Amino acid sequence: RQRRHAALPRNEADQERAKHEASFREVLRTMDEQPFVSIRDCRPARSGAQRGMAKLYFYYASMNAGKSTNLLQADFNYRERGMATMLWTAAIDDRGGPKGDQFAIESRIGLHAEAQRFYRDTDLWARVKDAHAVQPLSCVLVDEAQFLNRQQVWQLARIADEAGIPVLCYGLRTDFQGELFEGSAALLGIADSLVELKAVCHCGRKATMNLRVDQGGAAVKAGAQTEIGGNDRYVALCRKHFSEAMNR
Repeated sequence: RQRRHAALPRNEADQERAKHEASFREVLRTMDEQPFVSIRDCRPARSGAQRGMAKLYFYYASMNAGKSTNLLQADFNYRERGMATMLWTAAIDDRGGPKGDQFAIESRIGLHAEAQRFYRDTDLWARVKDAHAVQPLSCVLVDEAQFLNRQQVWQLARIADEAGIPVLCYGLRTDFQGELFEGSAALLGIADSLVELKAVCHCGRKATMNLRVDQGGAAVKAGAQTEIGGNDRYVALCRKHFSEAMNR
C-alpha cells in the first residue's frame, strides 16, 4: 500500500513543497562548499605586520542562490565566537523593511538581521573606521554588493588593506540583459577572492543569468538596469534558456 501511495501523482502543493525542499538542499550544499574566512583571518589586525592578512571577498551568483542566507550564516559564525561584525545592504533595496533606525537583510528561508544602509554617496571607509574605533570589528559583510559604486568598492578594499578587517561582499554578477553591474565589475576586478554560489535552472543546469519577466511571464528585454523585485519579476536561468527567452 505504501508503494502504491508513493506512485500516485503529487498534487500542486506537494510539487511546490518538493521544489522548495530541493532549493533548500542546494543552499545547504553551497554553504558546505563555501570557503568561509578562517577564525585566524577574521581577527582584527593589531599591528602593521598583521594588516596584510585581511582580504576582500566577492561571493556572486544569480537570483535565488542563497546569497543572503550565506551572508547571515557567516555573520552568525563570527558572532557565535564573540566577534563583532558590521552589516551593510543597499538603500535602494527596501524589501526588508525598516526596523527602528536599522533595516533588515532577509533571506528566502526566513533568516534576517539588522544592517546599515549604503547610498551612492556613503563613505564606507569613514563609517566603518568610526565604528571600528568604538568597538573593534572582526568582519564587514555587504549584501546587494552589485549596487556599490566603483569608489565604494575601493573603500572596502582599503578597509581590508589598511584597517585589517576582512570584507565579505555578496551580490549579483549581471543584470537582466547579461551586463555587469558597476559594483560587481569593480569587485571582479580587484577582490582578493572570487566565489561563485550556485543556483539551479528549471532544466537542472547551473543558473547564471537573471531573466526579468512581466506580469504575464514574458521576458523583458529593455528598461532600467535596476528594478527591485523578487520571484514575481526575476527568474534564474542557465545561459541556454536565458538566450532562448531573450530571442523569442
